[in-house]
Amino acid sequence: MKLSLPFFRTRKENSRQEAGEHGLQVGRATEHPPVIGAPPFQVGHAQSVGLVRSHNEDAVVALTASLAAAGIAPDFGLFLVADGMGGHQEGERASAIAAQSVARVIGRHVFSDLMEDTLDAAETDEFERLMHIALTNCNTNVAAAVPSGGTTVTAALLVGGHAIVGHVGDSRAYLLESESITQLTADHSLVQRLQDLGEITAAQAENHPQRNVLLRAVGQGDGLQADVTTHAVQSGARLLLCSDGLWGSLEDERMREIISKSADVQPACERLVHAANQAGGPDNVTAILIQYDHNSNVQL
Repeated sequence: MKLSLPFFRTRKENSRQEAGEHGLQVGRATEHPPVIGAPPFQVGHAQSVGLVRSHNEDAVVALTASLAAAGIAPDFGLFLVADGMGGHQEGERASAIAAQSVARVIGRHVFSDLMEDTLDAAETDEFERLMHIALTNCNTNVAAAVPSGGTTVTAALLVGGHAIVGHVGDSRAYLLESESITQLTADHSLVQRLQDLGEITAAQAENHPQRNVLLRAVGQGDGLQADVTTHAVQSGARLLLCSDGLWGSLEDERMREIISKSADVQPACERLVHAANQAGGPDNVTAILIQYDHNSNVQL
């Protein structure tokens, strides 16, 4: 049957009448409140080969997810710095494999739970277990692919009001809140062990001839000992992950000052790397800075 244009007008008019009679709203109502809130993660990162090295052996990961669906699941972010070693591009391969391996294990698990609405930010023990599994798997992969290489790994999983930090080597994680900077990781290095034993001072450690000797590294054999810790993170706090090319060139307070005087996380990272190079740039420099506003989730 052929329909004429007046028929459609009549149907529309009838729909308007029915909507009026039953108090229904047809189409998008102008009085609906807009979606509000802001992304919980602001992320910046910067790298430099430095002024002495010929190639970059550092690797970074920055992976975030937000699900704006009436708060049914927490936001999460995974961030990582790996500083490879081994020479002849073995360090580059080791750090890249480590970064991919950790991201694959944690990402697969977290994304799966996020999509199934089973991700619970309060289950910090489960996230710590996941971080241990990721680092153990990472160690196996690096050892198999780069037998003569190795790498540090410092990773942070931000979920809810927590930071789950996994750490091997001497890259570092710092937490910046208000006017303070707190180192969350302990270096797995010879000079740190000597300091802990009281055999050298912090000042002596800065120029110790064996300051680059690590006691633990990913890819250096079975039985990896990784530090995994959970830290409470206030909304608005900043987390800094960096290789020793940064913290070995700048004192903690200098890093805090640069970050606090920067308007945003990206210029802060760029200024940190520039300052490390101005201080001599003896090594590759990598910095990831995350501002975590976990109370600013989008509300529908």
